Amino acid sequence: MSAEAIAAIGAVEPSVALAAPQPAGSGALAAPGFGDWLAHEAAQVNASLALAENDVRRLASGQVQNLHEVMIHLEEAKLSFQLLAQVRNRVLEAYQEVMRMQV
Repeated sequence: MSAEAIAAIGAVEPSVALAAPQPAGSGALAAPGFGDWLAHEAAQVNASLALAENDVRRLASGQVQNLHEVMIHLEEAKLSFQLLAQVRNRVLEAYQEVMRMQV
C-alpha cells in the first residue's frame, strides 16, 4: 500500500453539507415523536377493534353473509392488540430498567 493511498483516506470530504441545527422555537415543523406514534397506533388498534365488534354484531343479526371477512377482521384486531400490548410491556420494562440505574 502506498503512502499516497493512506494519505487520501484522511482527505475524504462529505458529499452533502449538513444544515445547521435550528432552535426549537424557530417555527420549523418538528418530526413526530414516539408518543405521537404510540397515540396513532393506539387509535388504529381501537378502530380495528370497533370494526371487528361491528362485524360480529352484523353477523349475529344476519346482515353479513361472509364469515371469512368477519374472522379476518377479528384476527387482525387480535394481532394488533397483542402487538400494542407487547410494545407497552417493553416500554414499561425499559422505564423500570432506567429507574433501577444508579446515578
